[in-house]
Amino acid sequence: MRDHHPIQVKLTRRGLVAGAAVQRQTRDFAAALMAAGKPERVAYGPTDIEKVDIYRTRRPNAPTMIFIHGGAWRGGRSADFALYAEVFVKAGANFIAVDFNNVIETGGDLFAMVDQCRRAVAFVHRNAARFGANANETYLCSRSSGSHLAGCVVITEWEKRELPRDILKGAVLGSGMYDLKAVRLSKRGNYVKFTDEMEEALSAQRHIDKIHTPLVLAHGTLETPEFQRQTRDFAAALMAAGKPVQLIVGKGYNHYEIGETLGNPYAIMGRAALEMMKLTTA
Repeated sequence: MRDHHPIQVKLTRRGLVAGAAVQRQTRDFAAALMAAGKPERVAYGPTDIEKVDIYRTRRPNAPTMIFIHGGAWRGGRSADFALYAEVFVKAGANFIAVDFNNVIETGGDLFAMVDQCRRAVAFVHRNAARFGANANETYLCSRSSGSHLAGCVVITEWEKRELPRDILKGAVLGSGMYDLKAVRLSKRGNYVKFTDEMEEALSAQRHIDKIHTPLVLAHGTLETPEFQRQTRDFAAALMAAGKPVQLIVGKGYNHYEIGETLGNPYAIMGRAALEMMKLTTA
């Protein structure tokens, strides 16, 4: 039997795990879309991609969960994550998935992506009544690189946009990156045009004083050490600053599996999100 180089084996296993995740999402997508209903696609900005997919619940004046997808900053679209909508719609909440440019389309600029996510959240809050939502019950959830973007959203100085400081009543962030120093040294630096300004401004952990949103942070024990460290360190910094935060560690979950729990009301992130919104699955 031919020996494999350790890195080759690692990459092969990672590919198999990612492939299995894609297969699960493809299998569940149609059923979830049928259950949640076709979304209303509404523009939050002037460009074609700047739209949100709104999955409405039947409950009037309902809370809203906004979702920011992951994909290493360079993959994914809002429509790919319809399978998360079912849990929230059935529980009595609107679910809104944000579409935004990927980092290849922005020419390596994360600032543009963060700006789009911030404008999308502001749009949802300002226009909540248009889709039967309660603006005072707006929440945020995310996974992977989407959690980096969500981290940047929660450090937004909303007062400068003529919005309340606490427009987000809570956020559940899974497997994110909250300080870009180490990320800048990784191979993501091959397609993200990192600068000192970007590293400083878009590292949520360096702006704890601007966070006024209760956070739930999650990671799996089978994720890479860096994803685990980023979540632990961010949680520790928040706790040290006296900010409301809960750290959840998913034993036996890898990077893809922990994100998928958003679509399960009885699993780690889905349960945490519903509890934060004071909703049940009954």
